[in-house]
Amino acid sequence: MKNYCVVQHTYSEFLGLIESQLEKRDIGFSYHRPFVGQDMPGSAAQFDGLWLLGGAWPLTDEEHNPHVPDELALIDVFRRSRRPVIGLGMGGLLVALQAGGTACAEPAYRAGFVTARKTAAGNGDALAEALDGRRVLVLVHGGVDLPDGLEPTLVDDEGQWLAVRPDALTYGLLFRPEMKPGMLEDIIMEARHNPPPNIGELLGEARMQWQDMQEVTHQVVAALVTELSLMQERRKMPVFSLKLETE
Repeated sequence: MKNYCVVQHTYSEFLGLIESQLEKRDIGFSYHRPFVGQDMPGSAAQFDGLWLLGGAWPLTDEEHNPHVPDELALIDVFRRSRRPVIGLGMGGLLVALQAGGTACAEPAYRAGFVTARKTAAGNGDALAEALDGRRVLVLVHGGVDLPDGLEPTLVDDEGQWLAVRPDALTYGLLFRPEMKPGMLEDIIMEARHNPPPNIGELLGEARMQWQDMQEVTHQVVAALVTELSLMQERRKMPVFSLKLETE
């Protein structure tokens, strides 16, 4: 069975809407939660790909994100192993940082619905083509300045990057196709979270945009399946069970 490693950074932010999309395609996933001290996998050998989810603090905040170096190393392992890597929100920033970008504490928050615009680098990219002109929800803390040579495939109307593709099997997305109104409610209630000051207005707009959000999620997953061959099961190392023989 196809099995993806999923790195979760807060209790509130999980695969959300994307979970059912993957389950319909017989794609399994295993959560790893470094924010509660859980170790992350040391290799990509048992997984078909990697998802990195949203978070509550900028990448530059070492107090709240001490695991950033480990995650950057994990991204490198999966990229070297030719496994798909998909980052959402904070995960998208991690992808851009690992690709050579520079982490920034500002803006402290980037939260709201924006219109995605395909760039020249996005021509022919199924994800950029599908979302060109669509409203998407951005929710991210801090930022990453892209390195020279890495052009975004999607930007907003102000030219700020929304999606990058460092290589054929890797995406970094600042918008949140997994998000649903209930998750925003959980973010508000989570004691250790750091919600943006406009989270209430964002929740109200998400409720009004709910149908469109579901359509965007479907388009995103369909595009990722096409571009990254998510339905393909990668060769994984066998898991051995050692049993003692008794007479």
